[in-house]
Amino acid sequence: MGRTAIVTGGTGGLGHAVTKAFLADGWRVVVPWVDEKELERLEPDARLALIQADLCDEGSVAEVVALAAGDDAAPLRAVANLVGGFAQGGRIHETPVADFEDQFRLNLRPTYLVTAAAVPHLIDAGGGAIVCVSTRAVLRPFPGAAGYIASKAAVLAFVDAAAAEYRNDNVRVNAVLPSVIDTPANRAANPDGNFERWVQPEEIAAVIRFLCSDDAAATSGAHVPVYGKA
Repeated sequence: MGRTAIVTGGTGGLGHAVTKAFLADGWRVVVPWVDEKELERLEPDARLALIQADLCDEGSVAEVVALAAGDDAAPLRAVANLVGGFAQGGRIHETPVADFEDQFRLNLRPTYLVTAAAVPHLIDAGGGAIVCVSTRAVLRPFPGAAGYIASKAAVLAFVDAAAAEYRNDNVRVNAVLPSVIDTPANRAANPDGNFERWVQPEEIAAVIRFLCSDDAAATSGAHVPVYGKA
């Protein structure tokens, strides 16, 4: 029997590598998208289903999950929650609370909504895996990113809570914590960076694919560092 994975952010700098990793492993992959230009990163594939969606909207998320769970030959067995973003700002007293809250909406709300909608289907399929993306900055904070760091710390707390709630349903929930990912956008934002030490999207994708595989059946509630050489 086949398997389906949802990869949110699956057209992005990290996401396209994760999407390709699942496809290479024989999965059917459902990718919600927002930016049409990013679709160029993915080659057509019979096992790839693309759907335009706003993952901050509960109804839109329901449509994505319905598509993912709609193939009886390939039940939904995995979710990779990659949607998120970073906003550099001032220090806390210099940052409007609206900007702080925006980071929670971007980094936590889609993860919550997609997980909540997908879990019943994972349970019905006999179990599955969810992987969320946090950041090394939770462990090594830096100035000017309180909203980003706090929201990504909340992702880890959410992973811990979900792992505890669904342990007896054979639904595993884990997190990866990247350092700076070597993407064109990050290179443009950090032109003086030491690119050789940044983690590659394909390296993170391999870890995410493993965490969703049967080989990781004993692993849940983990916070996995994916730092490259940084």
